[in-house]
Amino acid sequence: MVRRPASGLVSALEPILRATGGVWIAHGSGSADRDVIDALDHVSVPPEDPSYTLRRVWLSEDDVAGFYDGFSNEALWPLCHLAFVQPTFRQADWDRYNAVNRRFADVVASEAKSTNPVIFVQDYHFALLPRLLRQKLPAATIVTFWHIPWPSADMLAICPWAQEILDGLLGSSIVGFHTPSHCSNFNEAIARFFPGTERRGATAHSSAEDSTKVGAFPISIAWPQKALDATPSPAECRQRLITAHGLPIDVKIAVGIERLDYTKGIPERLRAIELLLEQHPNRIGRFALIQVAAPSRSHLAEYRGLRDEVRSLADRINARFGVARLPKPITILAEHHDADDMMLLHRAADVAIVTSLHDGMNLVAKEFIAARDDERGVLVLSCFAGAARELAEALIVNPFDIGNFAQVLNDALLMPAKEQQSRLRPMRARVRRDNVYRWAGTLLQEAARIRRREEYRAWTGS
Repeated sequence: MVRRPASGLVSALEPILRATGGVWIAHGSGSADRDVIDALDHVSVPPEDPSYTLRRVWLSEDDVAGFYDGFSNEALWPLCHLAFVQPTFRQADWDRYNAVNRRFADVVASEAKSTNPVIFVQDYHFALLPRLLRQKLPAATIVTFWHIPWPSADMLAICPWAQEILDGLLGSSIVGFHTPSHCSNFNEAIARFFPGTERRGATAHSSAEDSTKVGAFPISIAWPQKALDATPSPAECRQRLITAHGLPIDVKIAVGIERLDYTKGIPERLRAIELLLEQHPNRIGRFALIQVAAPSRSHLAEYRGLRDEVRSLADRINARFGVARLPKPITILAEHHDADDMMLLHRAADVAIVTSLHDGMNLVAKEFIAARDDERGVLVLSCFAGAARELAEALIVNPFDIGNFAQVLNDALLMPAKEQQSRLRPMRARVRRDNVYRWAGTLLQEAARIRRREEYRAWTGS
C-alpha cells in the first residue's frame, strides 16, 4: 500500500515532479520503503504510473530524533510560527541537523548529471544544504523554497545558530517565500547578522562569493480537473457524508482538514463553535463540524498535549449541546485521509474552516475553492495564513478573537447562494490561473535569468 502524507508540500510538488520527470531525494521511513528500492536506493513513482524517481536517504533513529524531531520540529518550527510554543535548542540536535544536511548534500551531488544542475531545496529541514551544495557544485543553480513563515530578526536571534542558518540559505541562487512580509523579515535578518552584505534592490543580496535573489513566490495547487471529473457531484458528496455520520437532511456542515498541529488553531475553532451554539441555540442539532485531525508528531509532548486538549474540548461541547436523537455537533476524525476523501469533504461542505494561527500559505484553502465547481460553499480563512493575501473574497477572521470568530461562522451559515457564487467565482479563477505549474515556472524563469547572467559573466570575465 502507498500512503501519501498529509502535507501541503507533497500535494504541491508531486505534480511538478510528474511533469518534469525529475529526481526527488527524501528520507525513507515507511516499513516497506527498503523493499521496493533498487541497488542505487531508487524507486520509480507513482507505482500506478511511474513518471519520476524517488531517491531514498536512510537515517538512523538518532538522526531522526535530532535532525527531524529535535532541531527541525522543536526548534525551527515553533521559532517560525507565532503559536506561542517556546523553541527548544539542544546542541546535540543541531549537530544531527548539520550531519543530515551534509549527508543529503553528498547524495544530491552524487545524483547530479552535470556540473551545473538545477536543484530545488525544499523547506526548513535543509537550511544548511544550499551552502553545502554550493561548495560541492559551484556552478549549480540552487533554488530554495521556505514553505513556512520566516520570523522577524528579533525572533530569529533567539536561535543560537541563526547566523549559520542564514549563511546556509545564502548559498542559494534564489530563496523564495510565500509572502512579501516573509521576504522583509529575511532581508531584515540579513542586514542584522551580515551588516557588510550589499543590498542590490529590495530583495537581492550579494557578497564577495554569493549573489542571492530573495523573492515572494506564492505556491498553489495543481488544478484538479481530472479529480473533479471522477468525483460525485457536491449533492451526492453531501448525501454520503450525511449518511456516514447520521446527520439530519437540513444540517449545515462545516469541514476542517488539518494535521493535528498547534499552529492550525483547532482548539480556537472549537471554542468559537461553542460560542456560536451558545448565542444561536437554533443551530443546536442542525450544525455539525467534521474535523479531520491527522495524527502528527504524536511522540512529542506538545502534540500529545494538543491531542488531549482537542479531545477534551470536543467531548465537553458534545456533552453540552448534544440533543437526544440528534447528532453531536463535533466529530473529530483522528486519522489520515487520502485525496479522494478530502475531495468528498470539500464538495460536501457548506463552510470550510481554515483558521491557522500562523501559516506560510495553507493549500487546504485553495483545494476547497478548486473543488467547488458548483460555486457553492463559504471559505472562512485566517488572516494569519498566507492564502489570505490572494483569497480576499473569503470571510477573513482573526482566530484569536473568539467572539468575532463565532459571528463570522454565523455569517457564513447565513450567506445566500448568490453571494457564495460571487465570492467563489473570482477565487476559483485566480487559483486556476496561478496554479502550481505557474509557481514552478516563475521560479525556473528566474533561475534561467540568473543562469544566463552567470554564463555571461564567465564569458566576459566580469
